[in-house]
Amino acid sequence: MNSKSIEYSKPNKHSFIALLPFIVFLGVFLGTGIILTLQGVEFAFYQLPASIAIIPAVFVSLYLGKVVAKETIEKQINQFIKGAGHANIITMCIIYLLAGAFASVAKATGSVDASVQLGLAVFPSYLLLPGIFLVAALLSTAMGSAMGTIAAIAPIALGFIDSAGLDSAVVAGCLISGAIFGDNLSIISDTTIASTRSQGAHMKDKFKVNFKFAVPAAILCLIIFTVIGQSINYEMTTDADFIGLVPYIVILILALSGINVLVVLTIGIVLAAIIGMVNNGYQLSTWITDINAGFSSMQDIFILSLFIGGLSELIRHQGGLAALTKGIESLARKLSPNNKKRAAGFGIAGLTFFCNFFTANNTVSIIITGEAAKELATDGELKPAQSASLLDVFACINQGILPYGAQALLLGTTLGISPMAVVSHAFYPMILFFVAGFAFWQMTKN
Repeated sequence: MNSKSIEYSKPNKHSFIALLPFIVFLGVFLGTGIILTLQGVEFAFYQLPASIAIIPAVFVSLYLGKVVAKETIEKQINQFIKGAGHANIITMCIIYLLAGAFASVAKATGSVDASVQLGLAVFPSYLLLPGIFLVAALLSTAMGSAMGTIAAIAPIALGFIDSAGLDSAVVAGCLISGAIFGDNLSIISDTTIASTRSQGAHMKDKFKVNFKFAVPAAILCLIIFTVIGQSINYEMTTDADFIGLVPYIVILILALSGINVLVVLTIGIVLAAIIGMVNNGYQLSTWITDINAGFSSMQDIFILSLFIGGLSELIRHQGGLAALTKGIESLARKLSPNNKKRAAGFGIAGLTFFCNFFTANNTVSIIITGEAAKELATDGELKPAQSASLLDVFACINQGILPYGAQALLLGTTLGISPMAVVSHAFYPMILFFVAGFAFWQMTKN
């Protein structure tokens, strides 16, 4: 995605009440899951799909627009469609579809089995989890996309779960942790591009600041995954044909070369099918059926992404995000009056962190809050690289722990677990929250 194409006009009003629809969504979605969990219902967070839970929030937003903002339903529907059809949202939806198709075809043609057997052979049992984290981190750093990383590796991870008896939630935590590490640190990711441009910082300078936050958190995360991975038991099998590895090797090479993730996934789907046809008689009709099954598996998150995009645009237009920005900006200036740098830094961090709750898109959050963050940085005499790093770090932290974020939804769907289970083991963004906060606190001592 090209961040140059992301443009948002500033609303001419501020209204905290405009944030109510997202509170309604969170209340319905999380509340239902929590209540059913306490009642002992299995797969509690699957009982009410997020794509259904968000519908009341959309109606609440439309009502607020009509009653409070005095706008016609027709105008609001156009705003909703504009948000749902934004380039970022549509790109994510296409990634969902292709990721689902690739996972389905790769499994049917034996690529998943071959990859699993190689992974089991390379990593000792107690290093399998940190190995998954490292692979995800390196790939995400190279390609600059957490979504692309998850789409490429999740099918392999699903095979590990089946063959090695791994906990699905822990594996999901490894993947999302590594993906967020790279997405935040990579110099070619959308978040890096958006944060450096909005703050007028050089990418290499932002990388140096970011490195001080990211690496200590990653080391702690590796230690945790090593400790909890000590009891893994598995048995090697010999029936996997390692030619099935080729689609994944090609995908990794293309991803490292900077090829667009949509192109990479399409090539993977075609290549996996060709190898299956040559190697074990995989049929064209079966390929088409598997692609369609992969598309169908992504239906819920496809719909949810469209709804979140539309709802975010309604809330933004009604002044909800502007009110959030203004409130945090005002609070930041009251904090630590004797240390302007520290107050400005935590204001920037809070701004992008909380904004991402209402957009579920870290790049969009950075773009929306970029101007206010720059004002805070100027007043607090922060270097552009510092403000850019804080913007990027805390937007990515929130994205990594958001159960309705694109990464958690894709992993949950691929691995067959609740998005809440995914984020419950996303240790890296959790650790990064405290490490980055402490590091910046030390950095801004008087």
